[in-house]
Amino acid sequence: MSWKDSNCHKRILHEAEIGRYAVIAAIAYNIEQILGLARAAETAQSPLIIQFFPWAIEATDGLLVRAAADAAKRANVPISIHLDHAQSESIIKRAADLAFDSIMVDMSHYEKEINLKMTRELVQYCNERETVTEAEPGRIEGGEDGVMDTAGLEACMTTAEEVDEFVDTGVDVLALLLEIFTVNMASVAHNLISKGEFENIRIQAKGRINLALHGTNGFSPELMKCCVAAGVTKINVNRLVLDDYYDHLQENAGKMPHTQLIEEGIQKVTDLTIKWMEICGSAGKA
Repeated sequence: MSWKDSNCHKRILHEAEIGRYAVIAAIAYNIEQILGLARAAETAQSPLIIQFFPWAIEATDGLLVRAAADAAKRANVPISIHLDHAQSESIIKRAADLAFDSIMVDMSHYEKEINLKMTRELVQYCNERETVTEAEPGRIEGGEDGVMDTAGLEACMTTAEEVDEFVDTGVDVLALLLEIFTVNMASVAHNLISKGEFENIRIQAKGRINLALHGTNGFSPELMKCCVAAGVTKINVNRLVLDDYYDHLQENAGKMPHTQLIEEGIQKVTDLTIKWMEICGSAGKA
């Protein structure tokens, strides 16, 4: 059976769990980033997940999603397309008719009982369309560019006790909102972990569900490797693979031909993504 013959997203994460590595799940905002990410996967011979926020559906009428799906289809390595932080029933149902292999049913802005109820209903809707699903028990205070701002809502961390409740919804992947403490870093990004709690969650999951790590902006390579070793199989990244691209634009816009700016920007995404694929252990695994 080839990667193209089954749900690519589920197989990517299953293989990562068996191989004890993690797969980069990178947000893309434009064509250059899609091309750079896909080129990185082929160069590194690594599986890849290209992600979009709901903004990409609304602002481009799904054009970016279709472009990424085409790039994935043409690639000689497994690439899946994921919708991250889909926070309304309408956007999830719209996305289920687009080229997504996976959708994050993010009802974390509701209280837990409503979160669970809506997650269960929307997971069933996605499953009927053979789309993999992800959910998040915890909640951050604030937001990201392209995601609903949850300022004013109390943040809450994921606990081991919640694992069974979310497994029962039928979801395939659990997004962790935890708290990490390290010797050299007091805190990193919005999604930090305590080793003890993570181990409890991993044990409680018992291989029934894949674990995803969100909020890695600012992570060091050493911290990322610790998360991979702890059992995370999907690692969401944003600025970690895009910082060099943005620096390149800021330094060179208006100083070189636009076509050169674009081509060099694509390569910036490619080079930095390969670095993180090597750190996460997925390079050479496709």
